[in-house]
Amino acid sequence: MTRVVELVEHAPAASVALPEEVGRAVAALRIADAVPDTYSPGRWLLRAGSKVGAVTLAAVPGGGDPFTLRIVPKVPISRLFFLLGYSLDPAGAWRDGEVDVAEHEDLLPALAHAVERQVDRALRQGLLQGYRVTEETSLIVRGRIREADQIRRRFGATLPVEVTYDEFTTDIAENRILRAAVERLLRLPGVPRDVRRRLLHQRARLADVTVLGRGRPLPEWRPSRLNSRYHHALRLARAVLEDASPEHGPGGLRVEGFLFDMNQLFEDFVTVALREALRGSGHLARFQDAHHLDEADAIRMKPDFVLYGPEGTPCAVADAKYKAEKPGGFPDADLYQMLAYCTALGLRDGHLVYAKGNAGHAAHRVRHAGIVLHQHALDLDQNPAGVLADVAEVAARMVSGPRV
Repeated sequence: MTRVVELVEHAPAASVALPEEVGRAVAALRIADAVPDTYSPGRWLLRAGSKVGAVTLAAVPGGGDPFTLRIVPKVPISRLFFLLGYSLDPAGAWRDGEVDVAEHEDLLPALAHAVERQVDRALRQGLLQGYRVTEETSLIVRGRIREADQIRRRFGATLPVEVTYDEFTTDIAENRILRAAVERLLRLPGVPRDVRRRLLHQRARLADVTVLGRGRPLPEWRPSRLNSRYHHALRLARAVLEDASPEHGPGGLRVEGFLFDMNQLFEDFVTVALREALRGSGHLARFQDAHHLDEADAIRMKPDFVLYGPEGTPCAVADAKYKAEKPGGFPDADLYQMLAYCTALGLRDGHLVYAKGNAGHAAHRVRHAGIVLHQHALDLDQNPAGVLADVAEVAARMVSGPRV
């Protein structure tokens, strides 16, 4: 029987009875902070950080019951999916925040439901077809003969022939990604029975598509008019495949589950939303743009968001911080980091954007530097339109110049 322990994102540590190999695996895989409880042998102190989702760790045969760790996000599931959907496709159906997660209150069931619905919409008109370069050994000449391979492998023999040709098929990158996401979700514990049944139906529709091996890189695809009906499904499918948990843990444990890093999710949302709010302003936004703090280019820095003016020089910088660790307000270390960004980029103001915690907006003018450091807080509990309005206000401050 599976043991289930539920933690809340960034909540105080809880003492849990765990086998040593499971506790070590949780710590080694950084699923949550895990240390032995010195006052209670056989128990571990577990504290959830920024990762949310569910992971099941199964011991080697005879090693005891499986253990499932569920980490619940502080924001509602519907709001989490708005952040995810908007960062993946701000111009699409996600803009209104009505991501289809049905009535599911847990992350994994909601994710499986959303992916299945998007795949179903993508495949309603049939599987997308396209040309794929195929290399094979054939008894007839089709396409182009690979002369070098023919000489090396056949030593002058006429048949068979090494050929390459463009094949019009459904076994293309877009369909392979969809099938990989469906296969991944079908392997995860905790997917509701009705959703699993629908996922099996989608897998049957993709039966002629090659299954990607575990650990292999995803094939590349490019958005176009021809694959437009696949766009939402593909972006959500990539989120499933890129944020998957490891499948093998220390000590021979098997790991199955799915985890979202809220730090990364919040950063992606803020940077994309700022870019969209500034679209049409004549400015260029770049994410994770590499710069150097020192003149020798030895100290590298990568702000989350750098805004460039029409002349091509930086005019604003921003960093997204999901959680303020300091109990009494924003952490000072973030201010020092932003001050370094502003100094190196030659800017008069910088912006730190937090998820709303225990402090409101603040602005600090640095002595002897004339630099203003802004700290903004987004209230993620409000509706999507309100969140985007707050981001638009931050964007307006970024292009209006330094002020307190």
